[in-house]
Amino acid sequence: MGKSVFIRTYGCQMNVYDSERMAGLLKPLGYGVADTPDAADLVILNTCHIREKAAEKVYSELGRLKRMKEARTKAGGDMKIAVAGCVAQAEGAEITARAPQVDMVVGPQAYHRLPELIARAARDGGDILETDFAVDEKFDRLAERKADGPSAFLTVQEGCDKFCTFCVVPYTRGAEVSRRVDAIVAEARALAAQSVREITLLGQNVNAWTSPPPAGAPGEAWGLGELCRHLAKIDGLDRIRFTTSHPRDMDDGLIAALGEEEKLMPYLHLPVQAGSDRVLKAMNRGHTAEHYLRLIERIRAARPDIALSGDFIVGFPGETSEDFEATLALVEAVGYASAYSFKYSRRPGTPGAAMPKQVAEAEKDDRLARLQALLERQRQAFNAAQLGAILPVLFEKTGRHDGQLVGRSPYLQSVHVSAPQSMLGSIAPVKIEDTTPNALAGVLVGKGEAAA
Repeated sequence: MGKSVFIRTYGCQMNVYDSERMAGLLKPLGYGVADTPDAADLVILNTCHIREKAAEKVYSELGRLKRMKEARTKAGGDMKIAVAGCVAQAEGAEITARAPQVDMVVGPQAYHRLPELIARAARDGGDILETDFAVDEKFDRLAERKADGPSAFLTVQEGCDKFCTFCVVPYTRGAEVSRRVDAIVAEARALAAQSVREITLLGQNVNAWTSPPPAGAPGEAWGLGELCRHLAKIDGLDRIRFTTSHPRDMDDGLIAALGEEEKLMPYLHLPVQAGSDRVLKAMNRGHTAEHYLRLIERIRAARPDIALSGDFIVGFPGETSEDFEATLALVEAVGYASAYSFKYSRRPGTPGAAMPKQVAEAEKDDRLARLQALLERQRQAFNAAQLGAILPVLFEKTGRHDGQLVGRSPYLQSVHVSAPQSMLGSIAPVKIEDTTPNALAGVLVGKGEAAA
C-alpha cells in the first residue's frame, strides 16, 4: 500500500498553488492525497502569516496533530509533520522550539526540496529547518503538473519590493522575482493539453512581472501585458486572469492588453487599502487616492465592461474618522464588484506594529462594519445588473443538486445552471435569471459553446 499526504492550506491563492505543487512533488515518491490528517503518513500545514493570530492558529492545529501522531506511534505506525509557507519562514526557529512534534519546517521558497528533506528526516531523525530563498531553483525543479479541472493557477512572479508598512510578505517571500517566459509558456501549454481552459497568473505583485522576451521576439523586456498576449496564442486556452496587482505597476502595456485581448477576462483585483493620502503615505503605498482614481478611469476607458475588486484595511495606526470617511468616498467613487476588507492587525517585525496612535478595537469594528455594508451593497448591485444578461460560463464542477453544474462568469461570479455533466469543462452561454447572496443562477441558451 502506498503512503499518503494530507495538506491543509491557509491563506492566499499562491498557497493553493504551492500546495498543489507539493502534492505533485510527492506523487513520484508514492504519496497519494489523503482527505483527512488522521490516517496520513505525512501532514503538511501550508501556512499564511498575513492575518492576526495566524501563527497561533497553526500552533493550535499542531496540538491536535501531536495527539494524532502519538496515537499512531502507540499503534506501531509513524506520522511525519511539516510546517510550510510564510509562518514557517517567519517563525521557523520558534516552531521547532515550541512544537517538537514537527519534523520539518519548510519556507515557501524551499518546498521543492521536500523529497530530499523527507529522506533526511527518515534517515537522520531530528528537526529539519529549511528556509533559504532560492526562487529560481524552486521553479526549475518543480515537477510537471497534473491538472485538476478546467481552471488552474500558474505562478509567474513571487516576492515583493514595495515594503508596505503593514505587510510581512517582503520578509517571508523575499524580493520580487519573475519566472522566465519559456518556463511559463511550457507550463501553460502542459495545462492546456490537459483540457485546462482558464489560467490565473499569480504573483504577490503579478503586474511587476518582467522578463527578457523569448528568442526571436522583439523588444528588450516584456511586461505582463506582453506575456498575456503571448499566452493567448496557446490553442485550447480560452481565458486568462491575473492577480494580485499593485497600482504602481499598472503600466500602459497591460492596460492596452486588457482592452485589446479578448481572452483576458474583464475582472481586475487592484488593491488600494485606503482612501486617505495621509494613511496611504503612512502605509508606504507609493500612490495617492487621486492617482488610483485616475488609473481606474484609464482602465475603464480601455475596457468599459471591466469589474473591479479591491482590498481595504481599516484602523491603520493614526487613521482618524476623517481618514476613514475618505476611504468610504473612494469606494463610492469607484464602485466595486467585490472586495476584501479587514481590520488592521499588528504583524511583528513590520514598521506599522511600532507606530503610535494605534486605533481602538471597538473603533476598528465600527469602521469595518460600515465599510463592509457599503461594499456589500455595491456587490449586490453589480450582481443584480447581470439579470437578463447572457454570459459565457466556464463549467467547473457539479452542484449540490442533481443535474446542476456550477461555473464562473467572466466576472468571476459563481453561476448555477441545470446542465448535463457532459458539459463540465465547456464554456457555454447562460442567461442570468436570478441572484442569490453569493451566486447567480441561469439557464443555458442554445447548445453551442460561447466565445470566452
